[in-house]
Amino acid sequence: MARYDAHNHAQLAIFGPFFATMLLTVVVWVYMYIRRTHFILTTKINPQSLVGFGELQRISPPAVNNPSDNLKNLFEIPVLFYALTLYLFVTGQVDQTYVIAAWIFTVFRVLHSIMQCSMNIIIIRFYLYLFSCIPLFFMLFRAMLTYYFSS
Repeated sequence: MARYDAHNHAQLAIFGPFFATMLLTVVVWVYMYIRRTHFILTTKINPQSLVGFGELQRISPPAVNNPSDNLKNLFEIPVLFYALTLYLFVTGQVDQTYVIAAWIFTVFRVLHSIMQCSMNIIIIRFYLYLFSCIPLFFMLFRAMLTYYFSS
């Protein structure tokens, strides 16, 4: 039986928001395909007519395009989050401050996705995006300072 290791448990805690953010990406991906499939079926569009680059986006209403735009967005700033999370874990630097910041990042990413996939009120979406970046940049700069000043 494995011995309980509090340090190991604290390190693993960073994967809660890590996997939650990945799950968000999967949920948005499923939602995007539901919206696209529904649009294509209800408008009786021949799927072969959508072969041209950006053709579906050109003819689709915002309710169909917004989830796709959000999915693309989930492969931008969150990529830094994933890389940083793995760096912190591998180097054994995860602490409660990092975990809290990671959860704040994830919660605001979820709220940003909900906003973009639904009402898409730009000013609200902008602030949700900004508020998600603040804890991520805090994590990044804290890790960089630790790296540069401990070397």
